[in-house]
Amino acid sequence: MNKTKKLTYTAIIAAITTASSTLIYIPLGFAKAFPIQHLANVISAVMLGPAYAVLQAFLTSTMRNLLGTGSLFAYPGSIIGALLASILYSKTKNLELTAMGEVIGTGLLGAMATYPIGILFLGQEATLFGLIPAFTASSFVGALLAYVVLKVLVRNKAINQVLN
Repeated sequence: MNKTKKLTYTAIIAAITTASSTLIYIPLGFAKAFPIQHLANVISAVMLGPAYAVLQAFLTSTMRNLLGTGSLFAYPGSIIGALLASILYSKTKNLELTAMGEVIGTGLLGAMATYPIGILFLGQEATLFGLIPAFTASSFVGALLAYVVLKVLVRNKAINQVLN
């Protein structure tokens, strides 16, 4: 797939993900869990690769923050999850590992990365382990949805048409 097509898909996925953020989210006090972001991260990881998956996560987090539907916690969770999922997919081509990469990247590593943001910008000290269960649950739901969608696309040989 050429760069123009990848950039176009990145923009479309980020736009759809941002638009749906007003409809589907789980409020967690000062943060919001957003399973559709994790679905988008896994699909971007498979379709677009690491650079574009991270760009999609960054664009979506930025637009959600600008629209007031996201928080600063969206950045580390979505970006780390998208990066780990896309690296695992590029190395293994295994959808199960890709989905698990999103869950580990967002649910564990991304949630732990929110600690400095919570301390520096929000004065919230409980974020180190407080968000791990919420981020893990949200990323698991989104990654599972993406896994199902991708398995259907693979079974119907539709993914090849998108990738080529």
